[in-house]
Amino acid sequence: MSSGSDSAGSGGAGTTVSPEVRALQVVQATIGARPGAITAARGLSHFGEHALGWMAISGIGAALDKPRRRQWLGVGVGAVGAHAASIVIKRVVRRPRPNDPSIQVNVSTPSKLSFPSSHATSTTAAAVLLGRLTGLPLPALLVPPMLLSRLVLGVHYPTDVLAGSALGAAAAAIVSRRAAAAAPVSRPERKCGDV
Repeated sequence: MSSGSDSAGSGGAGTTVSPEVRALQVVQATIGARPGAITAARGLSHFGEHALGWMAISGIGAALDKPRRRQWLGVGVGAVGAHAASIVIKRVVRRPRPNDPSIQVNVSTPSKLSFPSSHATSTTAAAVLLGRLTGLPLPALLVPPMLLSRLVLGVHYPTDVLAGSALGAAAAAIVSRRAAAAAPVSRPERKCGDV
């Protein structure tokens, strides 16, 4: 996979800029330039690091909502499983993070690998599973801000976050299917005289 930059330049004379770098430039110049945007993006980054924020929500939900403990734990399993899958893919693909001089990197990262975004992966998995658990439209509320935050911070290309989100949705689907298969089958109670 390409690093996203056709040249080391930032679009000056004689250089070309890939569509991915151009998209990062636009996001950073518009959304990233708003007051508080970088601070908020850093907060999301810290929350999503290694899926720790999602594991905390999963654990708190499991402790407080005993009738749905299994579903709450499934949120954590989905987020961690998605995160682990993204790490494996990163090590295979080995795409470097954005390094165009026109892109400002606004947060430190645990690795130099970019594809797919682990934050996008674990957030999408957790949001889908939490949405199913609560009946709220959480993917629509939680996923776009996390994906945009990775671009605002300059640590991922757009395809990194899109692929991460797709991987997270797939991980959530796997967890949901396995949970449904493992759920006890309730049988109607038989009354005296029923055959």
